Amino acid sequence: MTDLAAPLEPAPLPAACEVLVIGAGPAGSACAQALASAGCDVVLVDQHDFPRDKTCGDGLIPDAHRALERLGVLDEVMARAQPVGHVRCYGPTGRHVDVPGTLAVLPRRELDHILVRAAQRAGARLHTPWRFDGLLRNEAGRVMGARMKRKEQVQEVQAQHVVLATGASSQALQASGLCERRAPSAMGLRGYIKNEAMVGRITQLEVVWHPKLKPGYGWIFPCRDGLFNIGVGIFDSHRPSGHRGRGVNLRDVFADFARVHRPARELLEGGHWVGDLKGAPLRSSLRGARFAAPGVLVTGEAAGSTYSCTGEGIGKAMETGLLAAQSLVEARSQGLSDEVLAQSYEAALAVLKPKFDLYEKGNRVNYYPWLTEILVRRAAKSPRLRQRMSNLLEERSTPAQLLTLRGIMKLFLD
Repeated sequence: MTDLAAPLEPAPLPAACEVLVIGAGPAGSACAQALASAGCDVVLVDQHDFPRDKTCGDGLIPDAHRALERLGVLDEVMARAQPVGHVRCYGPTGRHVDVPGTLAVLPRRELDHILVRAAQRAGARLHTPWRFDGLLRNEAGRVMGARMKRKEQVQEVQAQHVVLATGASSQALQASGLCERRAPSAMGLRGYIKNEAMVGRITQLEVVWHPKLKPGYGWIFPCRDGLFNIGVGIFDSHRPSGHRGRGVNLRDVFADFARVHRPARELLEGGHWVGDLKGAPLRSSLRGARFAAPGVLVTGEAAGSTYSCTGEGIGKAMETGLLAAQSLVEARSQGLSDEVLAQSYEAALAVLKPKFDLYEKGNRVNYYPWLTEILVRRAAKSPRLRQRMSNLLEERSTPAQLLTLRGIMKLFLD
């Protein structure tokens, strides 16, 4: 007699497909959805079953809204997200300025589940939990698929193309021979606090700069139902030991955040933890990995799709995933060679690169919080400057207006 209470055995991986997308976060799911919608035979794999947690700030800024709209899931996301009208930027003295924008907060456990279901609805075949174990190559060195592992089971999947959307961990990149820097660009630590008393008191995305937090910042982002995402991030964790980013204890930084920012202290004192504090690496500035090799593309945070300085990455992860899909669809329809496909994808990412470079230059504000204090004081008195900050948030202007040395110097003159 069949034991109806026994868990169903996961479906085996197919032996072959047209495109194998490894990693079902925002980049991988966006890529898989776009490919499947274009008629490609897509297998999407992830090392975790869904829904699953993901360490992140959970903030959805304007670029994420636009990507979600392109994917047709913005209404579904916003039905579950907490809408937010401003980013509140705090300087070291506690002064602040509110920057309006199209913003929301939704825990990645929910967001990523929405995105992966959308990929499935488009026709992508999802298989979990399978961990990437290495690429398959022919005698000429071209990638012809991947080797996947689940517990002791190992299975090979043949594919015309593989997309690596494996996130910030360098392990998959190293195993693929595509890693150019093992160390992450930044490290973050976040947790969830339930505190009903703070509902209505913290209604915006709070970002705090302070000497105790450099080179980084702290944040509090309100979710729904009295839940708050609170965390700290330290940038340039790949730099030499002379920079504080390497070897820093993020739990100590988190404790400092609660000491220097009263709302963080009140949130912790009056609330209770939902889950544990969790840390995660970030890869930023479109650096640290090769983007393409014969038969394989790298996308999302594996390709460094997170902005330095701010740590924002959800929108750009989806955007790079869509660019990878676009390049693959064009190669499929036009019969392009691996070399031309790689050139096409790299050219698409190159269009984004100048903005990433400017955000990396803007990372100086995380080393010198007094620059944020000047910006906050000036912006509090200047509607024009607040509009410039809002334009930057909405991507209606380039970071050069605020984040370059020239832009910072103008703060002293305006």
